[in-house]
Amino acid sequence: MTPLSRIRNFCIVAHIDHGKSTLADRLMEQTGTVTKREMQEQLLDDMELERERGITIKAKAVTMEYQAKDGETYQLNLIDTPGHVDFSYEVEKSLKACEGALLLVDSSQGVEAQTVANAHLADAAGLKLIPVLNKVDLQHAHPDEVAMEIENTLCLFAEDALRCSAKSGLGIPEILEAIVTEIPAPEGDPEGLLQGLIFDSYFDDYRGVVIYARIMNGRLSKKQKIFLPGTKATYEVLELGKMKPRMIPTEELVAGEVGYLICNIKTLKDVVVGDSILGEKEPRAEALPGFRIPKPMVFCGLYPTSPGDFEDLRKALDKLALNDSSFTYEPETSDALGFGFRCGFLGLLHMNIVQERLEREEDMDLVQTAPTVVYRIQLVSGKTVEIHSPSELPDQSQIETFLEPIVHLSIMVPTDAIGSIMKLMTDRRGRYVNTEIVGQDRQMLHFEVPLAEIIYDFHDRLKSVTRGYGTMDYEFLEYRPAQLVPLRILVNGNEVDALYTIVHKDEAQRRGRKIIEKLRREIPRQLFQIPLQAAVGGKIVARENIRALSKNVTAKCYGGDISRKRKLWEKQKEGKKRMKMVGNVEIPQKAFLSVLQSDDDR
Repeated sequence: MTPLSRIRNFCIVAHIDHGKSTLADRLMEQTGTVTKREMQEQLLDDMELERERGITIKAKAVTMEYQAKDGETYQLNLIDTPGHVDFSYEVEKSLKACEGALLLVDSSQGVEAQTVANAHLADAAGLKLIPVLNKVDLQHAHPDEVAMEIENTLCLFAEDALRCSAKSGLGIPEILEAIVTEIPAPEGDPEGLLQGLIFDSYFDDYRGVVIYARIMNGRLSKKQKIFLPGTKATYEVLELGKMKPRMIPTEELVAGEVGYLICNIKTLKDVVVGDSILGEKEPRAEALPGFRIPKPMVFCGLYPTSPGDFEDLRKALDKLALNDSSFTYEPETSDALGFGFRCGFLGLLHMNIVQERLEREEDMDLVQTAPTVVYRIQLVSGKTVEIHSPSELPDQSQIETFLEPIVHLSIMVPTDAIGSIMKLMTDRRGRYVNTEIVGQDRQMLHFEVPLAEIIYDFHDRLKSVTRGYGTMDYEFLEYRPAQLVPLRILVNGNEVDALYTIVHKDEAQRRGRKIIEKLRREIPRQLFQIPLQAAVGGKIVARENIRALSKNVTAKCYGGDISRKRKLWEKQKEGKKRMKMVGNVEIPQKAFLSVLQSDDDR
């Protein structure tokens, strides 16, 4: 058993792509946790998508043994966390299990928006922060300037910043020593009543739910019975151990340690992340304060291309929800697309990741509707309702006020791009708050902006106007009244509910025209004319026609009386009229996807 004084629980927090997973690789290599032969890049990122995109999606834990300069052997428990704004929930979960954090900053790019957000999360959780400058061996690195940026924005002393290269291994021994000397040992009583914190869980096809937990007090051993207050359930511990990074079973986990446990739990819904682990028998310790369950901010519909795949899609979503507690879904129907599911996500990247995992891991062929945010509506009766989809909108006569979600948006940009950002934010109905000067040529701008304006294509536009240097982070503020209207799209007089959206009153005409122009290019021509219309309430705000395919019925008529040609033309016109009445316009999947692509003309 390792004494509490020789245990260190820490995590690595940073902006996306600043080298968290690579630093974790070097720490494991340096401590001998994995051999050179077992080593591969991003060892903790075991999901195919994580490796391909080079991002961390799920938090991972690993236990390392380290022989320090003072001759003692320390147990280091590292929790690798995501850096992207959509997965900040994973970061928040991990911080609860730690006493300290390595704040990693890319010394060629400097402090970014998400660096600041994650540093504030760690500070609020009471963690000891150790600033680390990564990639110092790059030609264009400027570590001295970046160290000053850290001091200016985060109030951490520039001279305390450690310098390393996670790729080459430069400076890794100094980081390990700093972890041992600067991060405090965990507090807890190994002989007290059992009290543990569940900070993550995942589903294994063969063993059921695997729980990641941090033991706060007492000890947990094999065959012991535990009580989970979140679900009021009792289970027997079948196996427990540490991640090194493979599962290594042990006989017990004691206060201060981090490990895994398997209790033959069949579904992930039976485990609440943030719940406590307590002893089965009275007296029990008090339950620990859990963390807030994340509320989905972005919703979209997912429909199988073939209606017969509906049950397969349901099974695929069930399986995915086992590993991702922040993802929600419920069945819905659409006249245009048939049976599908209304899915809730934390953000746009989260939505793309879920869709890509369904297509790859489950081999699903999907149609996705336009992403929307959660609106609130105050009815004339005084009641307030939440709207997850435009199809849920009540009758216009019953609506008193539309309320939309507003977020606080922080954008880190080069000084020469401020004008472009101001114009972009004006177009997106953003309200300027203030500016923070970060370094000589970089500033952080703060805005309040409707969430609906940034979930769609904002990140791409930001990268475009800042030549790739702009980064962003946002947090939810409140709901505010806004002049919003439902925009309906009609094809051949029939409403297409999959393209039904809620837009700002001033944007309705431009958005409607853009959508029907895209549809006109993508819907194939028929033997009759197809009108495409965008409507707000009973008013048509934009219209286009898809011309009919025409056959030259008078091709065989040479000269002679014009009345014969007229007779043939009239006959053709009557036929087209009949066709239009019974004709059914099929909208191809390509047309839906083209409407969802970003607006380049903003």
